[in-house]
Amino acid sequence: MQPDVLMFSFSVFLIDPDFASVTMKASVIAIFFGVLLTCTYAAKEATKKTKKAKLYIPQIDCDVKAGKIINPEFIAKCPPGCQDVKYRVYGTDIYASFSSVCSAAIHSGAIDNTGGKILVQKVAGHAGYRGSFSNGVRSLSLPRWRESFLVSEGKPRKGVTYPSTLEFSSSKSTAVKPEPKKPEQDLKVPKSAATSDTSGKASEQGDTVHKVYQTSPEPMPTTQMAATTPTPTTTTTDPFSTTPKPTTPATTRITTDSAVAKPRPGLHRVRDTGSSSVHPAYSSVAAAASRQVQTSQGRGLNTGFRATSTSASNRNILRPNAGIQRQEPVATFRRPAGSPAHLAVETDLWKPGLSFFDTGFASKEELNLKPLEATSQGNPSCKVDLSFLMDGSWSIGKRRFQLQKQFLINVAHALGINNAGPLMGIVQYGDDPSTEFNLKTYTSPKDLRNAIEKIPQKGGLSNVGKALSFVNKNFFSDANGNRGGAPNVVVVMVDGWPTDRVEEASRLARESGINIFFVTIEAAAQNEKQNVIEPNFVDKAVCRTNGFYSIMVPSWFSLHKVVQPLVKRVCDIDRLVCSKTCLNSADIGFVIDGSSSVGTGNFRTVLQFVANISKEFEISDTDTRIGAIQYTYEQRLEFSFDKYSTKQDVLSAIKRINYWSGGTSTGAAISYASEQLFTKSKPNKRKIMILITDGRSYDDVRMPALTAHQNGVIAYSIGVAWAAEDELEAIATDPDKEHSFFVDEFDNLYQFVNPLIQNICTEFNSQPRN
Repeated sequence: MQPDVLMFSFSVFLIDPDFASVTMKASVIAIFFGVLLTCTYAAKEATKKTKKAKLYIPQIDCDVKAGKIINPEFIAKCPPGCQDVKYRVYGTDIYASFSSVCSAAIHSGAIDNTGGKILVQKVAGHAGYRGSFSNGVRSLSLPRWRESFLVSEGKPRKGVTYPSTLEFSSSKSTAVKPEPKKPEQDLKVPKSAATSDTSGKASEQGDTVHKVYQTSPEPMPTTQMAATTPTPTTTTTDPFSTTPKPTTPATTRITTDSAVAKPRPGLHRVRDTGSSSVHPAYSSVAAAASRQVQTSQGRGLNTGFRATSTSASNRNILRPNAGIQRQEPVATFRRPAGSPAHLAVETDLWKPGLSFFDTGFASKEELNLKPLEATSQGNPSCKVDLSFLMDGSWSIGKRRFQLQKQFLINVAHALGINNAGPLMGIVQYGDDPSTEFNLKTYTSPKDLRNAIEKIPQKGGLSNVGKALSFVNKNFFSDANGNRGGAPNVVVVMVDGWPTDRVEEASRLARESGINIFFVTIEAAAQNEKQNVIEPNFVDKAVCRTNGFYSIMVPSWFSLHKVVQPLVKRVCDIDRLVCSKTCLNSADIGFVIDGSSSVGTGNFRTVLQFVANISKEFEISDTDTRIGAIQYTYEQRLEFSFDKYSTKQDVLSAIKRINYWSGGTSTGAAISYASEQLFTKSKPNKRKIMILITDGRSYDDVRMPALTAHQNGVIAYSIGVAWAAEDELEAIATDPDKEHSFFVDEFDNLYQFVNPLIQNICTEFNSQPRN
């Protein structure tokens, strides 16, 4: 048996080399796969580390305009609902930067009304932005704008890095508690007490140069306001010393936390005409005034315009519970005993960007107080209906309230209030406005003077926005003496700044044809701007922001200097642009089809349609003017723009038009209207052509219509029965769907009277205000 065991052992030994080889191969394969898996994992980890961070898309609001965003190219996300008509768009394909970014994106088809990501690229300014209607958004035409933009789907371009936050040209205001304006020493009720119930209202500051929108879950921004005002060294007069002291204002830097605004500590707002609290723009003038008064009257303290105070120290004593006083200027105008109450006036020194006070005082003689001469017969060339909004708030104080009344008396005398010329009424505002007297109550400067002197001070806040709404709804009515043909003018007197918002109320007043002037006295100093509820409130309120409608007065004691400049502006009727509404600022030319297919009966229906449109407008030689052309193969001028200047004469002329009969050459009629009517249109008038036809033209209408459009004619086409809709759209101004109308029968023309007038007014009111 032993040999067999040995034989078996030997056999097993002979098999072992193959087994070892297989084992080795398996080990090698296992090691290979292990290395491969390790390398693959390492490569994935390296890829993760080098992978670009996901692009963060900032969100913008529907009302954000492209011009407000500084970034030249960016991707942003629009919210739903930007198709609303209140978000204006100007242009097609290429849009004016005055447009809403998101509404333009919907108009272009980049997104729909549900919102989404968009790519915006800024490009150069453009001329001839074309209006159109697309994707539920109506864009308006615009002659030119300084900057344009393109909008497309929000897909990033290769090689372009897009910002995760957007830079804006002006800051969203930081919420702070409004600090009440400071009453002076002789107030009945302190402003701090009067405004205790409103101290929690948010105010805004508007001095930040840039703003950033970002969509972090819980934003905690800190707004820093850097205000650098390079001001020349000025001379300050110490109330207790007559030695001039040079002062050099330093650059200020104010940091305000947006979550918790720290109230500004109470400071004496010294109303010294030579102090550093005077607006920097007037510092040199104030110093000059101080020096002149000291030279002419000695170096003693001035006592003019003071009631019971006999020394400088008395002027600076705080009465119990009076809050923070407004100190009187030390160097003011001394009124000699027995001098007239009426103050001297000056000529209008207005130029864009130039203050009345930048020229200083011309001579010593100008400091003398002279009475204004009343114009007993009125001024027929200044036929305006004028409402003064008188500031009756407690912040103004009793003494300044009297100065304000004297100013209004001076204006009434300078205007020469009379039925043949300007009429004047007064509304006083505080917490709420109330009419002191309307336009027809007093018709002479003497009667106005007596009435103004009896006006008591209301007190309360300075709610200018509420007062403007009141005037717009209540003051300019026929019952109150509104004369219709006279421009409506509102002059707002405001001490410092309003305590409510004025932008919306002003817009509605402007759209009603009211010209708004602001006379702002002692505006917010640099360190007080954080308390202003609505920054740049004047520019948001007036008809044009070129300086014509706003007057800044550094001191209540300088108010007399702006009497004549204000009167001159108020009486400059040609420049009262807000009086130009959609109903009184156009030259409207009717182009009437008199072809054989119309027929006598239908032609009379067309003339009634023309009369119904015409009578809705204010017609005169200075307001809307009407002209008419009838055409067949030939053309006939029925009457030109300057033929009739009253509504009744125009309606009678329309009624007298005789039916012609013939062919239909609409293209030639459009060319004839351009040459015979619209070349004689006034430069400040909107040129509107309303063409009525009942058939296809025998000639081309496209080129004559295009020429008319290029010459500034706004064309409306109205087709009846067999009129060709493609020709109607070619004749009409873009967007053609809003400027062309079609009806099956002549008897249904009346349906288009209101839509047509509404469209004319909508276009007029949508014009940019600059």
